[in-house]
Order: sequence, then C-alpha cells, then structure tokens
Amino acid sequence: MAVKIMTMDGNKAAAYVAYAFSEVAAIYPITPSTPMADQCDIWAAQGKKNIFGDTLIVSELQSEAGAAGALHGSLQAGALTTTFTASQGLLLMIPNMYKIAGELLPCVFHVSARTIATHALSIYGDHSDVMATRQTGFGMIASNSVQEAHDYAIVAHAVSLKTRVPFLHFFDGFRTSHEIQKISVLENEDYIKLVDMDKVHDFRGRALSCNKPVTRGSAQTPDIYFQAFEARNPYYDDLAETVQQTMEEVSALTGRKLSTVEYYGAPDAEYVIVAMGSGNKVVQATVDALLKKGEKVGSVSVHLYRPFPSKHFLKNLPSTVKVIGVLDRCKELGSAGEPLYLDVCETYSAVKDAPVIVGGRFGLSSKNTTPKHILAVFNNLKQSEPKNDFTIGIVDDVTFKSLPANETIDPVPDGTVECKFYGIGADGTVGANKNSIAIIGDHTDLNERFGGGGGFFGRGRRGGFRGGFSRQGDTCYKCGGTGHWAMDCKGPGTLT
Repeated sequence: MAVKIMTMDGNKAAAYVAYAFSEVAAIYPITPSTPMADQCDIWAAQGKKNIFGDTLIVSELQSEAGAAGALHGSLQAGALTTTFTASQGLLLMIPNMYKIAGELLPCVFHVSARTIATHALSIYGDHSDVMATRQTGFGMIASNSVQEAHDYAIVAHAVSLKTRVPFLHFFDGFRTSHEIQKISVLENEDYIKLVDMDKVHDFRGRALSCNKPVTRGSAQTPDIYFQAFEARNPYYDDLAETVQQTMEEVSALTGRKLSTVEYYGAPDAEYVIVAMGSGNKVVQATVDALLKKGEKVGSVSVHLYRPFPSKHFLKNLPSTVKVIGVLDRCKELGSAGEPLYLDVCETYSAVKDAPVIVGGRFGLSSKNTTPKHILAVFNNLKQSEPKNDFTIGIVDDVTFKSLPANETIDPVPDGTVECKFYGIGADGTVGANKNSIAIIGDHTDLNERFGGGGGFFGRGRRGGFRGGFSRQGDTCYKCGGTGHWAMDCKGPGTLT
C-alpha cells in the first residue's frame, strides 16, 4: 500500500471514506456537519469515483427528516446510502433510524456531535445528540482525532456491510470536525479489499422489486411483535467481536492499531479515566506528564459504544486498577448517572472486588478542558471517598459539583510554537487561519511530526470576537522525539 498524505479536517476525513463506500448521499446541511455533504457534492461534480467505479449521487432534501426518509427509501431500493448531520438534525432522523435498524439495512450516518438546544441554542460540540440515539439499534463508533475520523469511518462502513447492522460514526463537533491535521489516507483500491462483494450482492438482491414482491413495514399485534423483535438478537450477539476483527483488518492495511477499547498508560495503573472523543487526547497528554513523575495512572478510550464491548473493556484494563473516573460529554437530567458511566458500572456489576467507579461531566458545548482539569480528576480519584457526579472545566457555585482545579500541568514539550489569532467577525480571520495551517501542512514537514489547528469561532454578528489556534512543532508532544507522529508514538505511555 502506497502511503498518501493529505492535509484535511475531521469532516473531510470522514467524507473521504463515506464517498468511497457509498452510491447515494441524502443530505441536509447543519453546523458543524455541513462541510461533509459539501465536500461530497464537490467531488461528485468533479466526477470522482467510488469503489464501485461510479460517481456518488448527492441529493439535498428539504430537512433532515426528509434526508432520513430518502436514505431509508434508497436503502430499500438497493443503493448503499449515507448521510451527514448533527444536533437537532440527528433528532429529526430518529424515527427512520428505528426503521432502518429494524429492517437490518446497512448504512452509516456520520455525525459531528453537537449540543442539543435546551435552555439555549448552541452550535458547539458535545455528545447530547448522539446519546439520544443509543436505543435505536444503530451501532455506534467514536473517533478521537482527524486521523481516526478516517480510520474508524472505514470500520463503520465495512462492518455495516458485513453484519447488516446500521452504524452511527461520530466525532466531536468543531474540536475534531474543523481541526486540520496532516493524515494518512487509503485509496479505493485499498478500501475495496475490506468489502465482501457477496454481501453487497446480497444487499442489492433484497431490494424492493415488482418481480419479487415481499411485505415490509407491516403492523403487528401482540401475538407476534415481541417474538419478531427478539429475533434480531443474533445480529447483535457477536457484533462487538466482528467490529474488533474488522478493526484488525483495517490496522493491517494502515499500520495503525485500532481497537474497540484502547488503553493507554502504566501497565500497573491504579487510577484510570474513561472517556470518548477528542477529550481523550487531553487525558493521554496528562497521563504522559504524570507517568514521568512515577504515578500509576492510565486512560481508556472507548471507540465502540454500541454494542458496549464489556468483555474487551475488562480485558484491556490492568487488574491493578483501584478507582475509575468516567467522563461523559453530556448531561442526562434525572438519571442515576450519565450514559457512559452507567455502562462502565454495569460492566463491573458481576466482577468480584471491582474498582470504585465515579462519574463526571466535561466539555458541554465545547467548554474547554485542559490538562489541569484532568489532573483535578486524578486528584479526586486518589481521595479516600472520591466525589461522584462531578463537573470539570467550570466553577459551579450553585450546586457545588465542580472539582477544584488549583494545580497546573503543562505537557507541551520545549520548542513547540503555539499561536493564538484574534480578529473581528467577517474580517477573514477564520479563512486566513485555516489557510495558514493548510499551507504549513502541505509545504513543510512540521505537521508530519506533530501539529494542527482548531479554533473558537463566535457565531455572533459581524464585528464580534473571533479567535483561532495553531500549534506547530518539530517534536512529538508525547515523548519529545522526532521522526514520527504523536498518534504513532510508542514513548513513555504504554498503548495496548
């Protein structure tokens, strides 16, 4: 396999894969997922081919509900179809998601996860939208970075074709969707190696046809509905194992290890943080800094969220773990805890001498989470009675759930150049920053080792505050070495 390096953001990385594996894209724009559909439309206009040698058919509907309905119909007609959405747009797709999963129609929704409007609207990122779909029957895969948005998108498409179970692939809105990195991508001749064409032919053979009439979408009464629902169990019983197997197949092509559950840290860790999404990168950087001080800490990144891979979770964690802190990027009012926390608790429910497990919230509406906040979580885990139901990144002077973040820690190595750009709304700052990062990525070797950029861009009127961030360096931020990407570092942390 020839390595192809491209500079792109998380949206483009996911769209790059979705275009290759799909025949139809039913779309409707919503921030921050719009660039995925836009990029696919551009490629289609340019005549770019998918793995089947065809140009993607892109159809924009009148709303996200319409896009989901069109996607559902396209799948029933035998066309491999995808869509891109976020936030309230995803919520409008939920009724069709139940039907798509119930009818075992393989497809992938790519979601740049975004806040749901509650007491106020917010266009920024968290997991409140994707968590509203966890009961639909869709498999759910999370990516933590731009490179992973490419790699795990491949897994989602390949597994869905294998198993007939539809998948939702998500990554953090803005933090990953709009972060620009130099990544390694595959091409159509690589992607096709992961596709079982017999499964594709079987899918097309199930398409609705006047020549092969079948009954679908019926109404069932109590005498049969329950049994028919339970009949889907075999499709899910071994799904986690199939996902892991597919991840290993993708890893064999890319050279990058993929796993349903990724452990990073000391092999004899006693205190571990569990999370999903881009927040794991902050956790891992903090773990590295603490490992240098001799502390026994680690982090767990959950990539397969549905079905929850309990066996893989227990297998990958060190047996020495005493306390686990689970970080959710959403809040579920009235619940005993947030979704990921409850899944981890259930995983250990039958384990003898299980570790203490506490949960907390972070990063709602892209609230910044820095190493000092992760350090506060580790300090909490070391207490004789760790605080449960906590928050980080804010000062909660109303319900007093926040952890104090009084200590600071800086995991960034010497020699790294960090820049912050300010501008006035509509003055071109956003575009200029993105272009600067892309130029560095395309025309220097800095970004091959470590680099990239993200931003905080206000949604106010013209004249409002705008800001952007860029970091470039000659050294890997994890080990201080050169000649490799941070994502490939085998340095002070232990990746298993």
